[in-house]
Amino acid sequence: MSLKQLPGAPSGRPSAAVRSEILPRAYDRWNPGLKAAASATDSDRTIGIYDAIGYDYWTGEGVTAKRVAGALRSMGPGPVTVNINSPGGDVFEGLAIYNLLREHDGEVTVKVLGLAASAASFIAMSGDTIQCARAGFFMVHNGWVVAIGNRHDLREAADWMEPFDAAMADIYAARTGQDAKATAKLMDAEAWINGSAAVEQGFADELLPSDQVQQGEGKAQATSVRRLEAALRASGMPKSEAMRLISEVKSSAGDPAGSGEGDPAGRGQPADFVPTGQASAMSASLVNLIPTL
Repeated sequence: MSLKQLPGAPSGRPSAAVRSEILPRAYDRWNPGLKAAASATDSDRTIGIYDAIGYDYWTGEGVTAKRVAGALRSMGPGPVTVNINSPGGDVFEGLAIYNLLREHDGEVTVKVLGLAASAASFIAMSGDTIQCARAGFFMVHNGWVVAIGNRHDLREAADWMEPFDAAMADIYAARTGQDAKATAKLMDAEAWINGSAAVEQGFADELLPSDQVQQGEGKAQATSVRRLEAALRASGMPKSEAMRLISEVKSSAGDPAGSGEGDPAGRGQPADFVPTGQASAMSASLVNLIPTL
């Protein structure tokens, strides 16, 4: 069957004062080692979404619309399989990827191997056929962003996000057959939907056979760094400061001289770039968080 009547997603993103982020709780439930079994991936018409959505500084990777567009161009018209195990990420990048797959000239089969959270969940909705592992999960919620500015800027950011959330609710509704108000309530509640429930509620068409999923080696260090950054961001710390603190800790561990080489936020800033009082609080937060990784 063809689902090309699915609604299109809005494009674009707000000003630089608004950034879309991964919900920290998604990292806690993401097993990055889950991949498609070898027999299910031996194809040149398969796209693997095994990472955060959007460019990720820490790994230099991430699943971007540019990369997906390039993969689809190289494949040309015809059937495509999309394997997903992702904690989500940049909602605006995710909507762009959804549009690319929705508009692809050929049948799209989506396989949720582990987690399709946040942006990855509505990317999955682009499939003509959606399969979900019995132990897999969809997670749907409203766009999670970090905004900077005065009260007028923050009100504007909230108003700007509202149509994006409505568009996501419409996408879920069109694919599941539910009412948009019902899917909006699921988003408000941050719903976690397992494989069987996903089939029952229309988020998936069928369960994925267990022999199509295997446990591989996850990027443990990169995942730990991402979780740490997400936790620091959730505590209210600006992204640049969180990245700087983590980079300084990594540099100190591998470079006793403390050269700071590879610091992503330094750009030649002096060592006391972070205010002393805030640096102490940041260090305390880091010490408390490291044992949990």
